[in-house]
Amino acid sequence: MKQILTSSLALALLAAAPAFAQRKATIENVHEIEFSSVPNFLKLPSGEYLGESVAVATNSKGHVFVYHRSANTRLFEFDQTGKFLKEIGAGYYGFEFAHSVRVDKDDNIWTVDEGTNMVTKFSPDGKVLMVLGRRPPAVEDPLSYPVGPNVPAKKYILCRPTDVGWDPQGNIFVSDGYCNNRVVKYDRNGRFLAQVGSEKAGKDLGEFNLPHGLQVDGQGNVWVADRGNNRYQVLDNNLKPMREITNLGTAWTVCVSSGSHQYAFMSNSNPNGNMPGSWDTTGEIYKAELDGTVLGKFGHPAKLAPGFQVVHMMDCRNPNEIIAGEIESWRVQKLILQPASAKATGSR
Repeated sequence: MKQILTSSLALALLAAAPAFAQRKATIENVHEIEFSSVPNFLKLPSGEYLGESVAVATNSKGHVFVYHRSANTRLFEFDQTGKFLKEIGAGYYGFEFAHSVRVDKDDNIWTVDEGTNMVTKFSPDGKVLMVLGRRPPAVEDPLSYPVGPNVPAKKYILCRPTDVGWDPQGNIFVSDGYCNNRVVKYDRNGRFLAQVGSEKAGKDLGEFNLPHGLQVDGQGNVWVADRGNNRYQVLDNNLKPMREITNLGTAWTVCVSSGSHQYAFMSNSNPNGNMPGSWDTTGEIYKAELDGTVLGKFGHPAKLAPGFQVVHMMDCRNPNEIIAGEIESWRVQKLILQPASAKATGSR
């Protein structure tokens, strides 16, 4: 979500954010996956700090990208050992309030910025290759979010987008977002193809109330973290609803692993602000087969690692090594999971 924090914009975005109740997961008898956290995984240069680490991703080399909200929204690259390599996009006009970073099969880096209403594709060496959406010019409106009822959703204008993914053919899918409530499909060149949902929030299948995260599996199906509706929706490649998952608490984010056998990871994060009682009912991450069978869960809320403080986004390229970006502890953890049991213990 952020970048330069013009104080008025930052406060406006936070004030405009919808307030959603956190929900306890109702699934029972779920296997606990044991895990460990790699101590001091990321090594920052002297004098550098992470802000709210809302977005993390890895590339084919194992390099880690962290898109974080600081005095300026910034995108850092680390190598596979956690050594700092470089900053990408310093001073870039498309950075204002970070929300997501993802890396595609060609190692291009994509950022989703809620403050500028833009999705940007960077080459592996940091050159801008494509832009979706448009930053609202200051001469038109100093605030980059709508006041009053949402205007009808447009093909190429985004409104506080949240995430991005791609199918095997290279089509682009964007969850859009905090003021629109839709998923948009573009072709590999950025041409609009379809959308599901609209500017209006809804609770039926194919409708959304803050689509907060998105990933696409190897079959081209689209997984959406429908946060305001406390569910995940799975759509086919044409954005037709296939099913929903409603027993894993509040849908903060979703990640689909690489490889021939893919898994889905879903976060029932403890909420911003740690409201009274929330630590007792939230904070865990679930691992599931793509058919929805839950294999296990891991994690709990805590201020110190290996506990979690609002897991906003995960990378699960390797399903046994999860990179978790946390908002409220301003950190990134590398989690090593023990192999899952052969038999799933949770109900679907």
